[in-house]
Amino acid sequence: MRFSKRYKPFTHFKPLRFVLLSALIFVAVINLSFTRKWFMQVNIYSFHIRTLSGEELDLSKFKGKRLLIVNTASKCGFTPQYAQLEDLYKKYKDKNFEIIGFPSNDFAHQEPGSNSEIQEFCQKNYGVSFTMAEKVHVKGDSICDVYRWLTHKDRNGKMSSHVKWNFQKYMIDESGNLVGVVSSYKSPECKKIIQWLEGKKK
Repeated sequence: MRFSKRYKPFTHFKPLRFVLLSALIFVAVINLSFTRKWFMQVNIYSFHIRTLSGEELDLSKFKGKRLLIVNTASKCGFTPQYAQLEDLYKKYKDKNFEIIGFPSNDFAHQEPGSNSEIQEFCQKNYGVSFTMAEKVHVKGDSICDVYRWLTHKDRNGKMSSHVKWNFQKYMIDESGNLVGVVSSYKSPECKKIIQWLEGKKK
């Protein structure tokens, strides 16, 4: 079968190729958008941690509660905040509130002890009764999953931050979403945290 020089047998397929290419691009964009949305919607309840005693803890246990997450250390100038954290916990624990401490040796090696030594220190010196996680990294390449989520906006959907020192405090609402951060220099009983716990506007 011969065709004239002016006739191109596959010309009529060009619109079809354009439609198929457009469809593929559309599907890719929708898929990326959905994946990003799903990724950002991950909340604190998606994580499991280990406590100082070695028990696995599913953070979904705290659904419906406000959480205060704090990186702690035993040999820091802010270590006395353990007492304030314990007072805060005792005052609000019956009002859907929980504190989780994450011991870390990331700042000036101020938490050198083992998990058992940290647990003994907390109970002996401050009577800590709130939840204490095992010793972790809260920054750097070895950052634990919870703190990776806390410090990256593309994961928590709220904001990016850096843990600057021991006893920085992250506030989590009853739906497991990050709502704010309070510096190490602020007391656990500062105005911002108390107003948040009392449900008052800033």
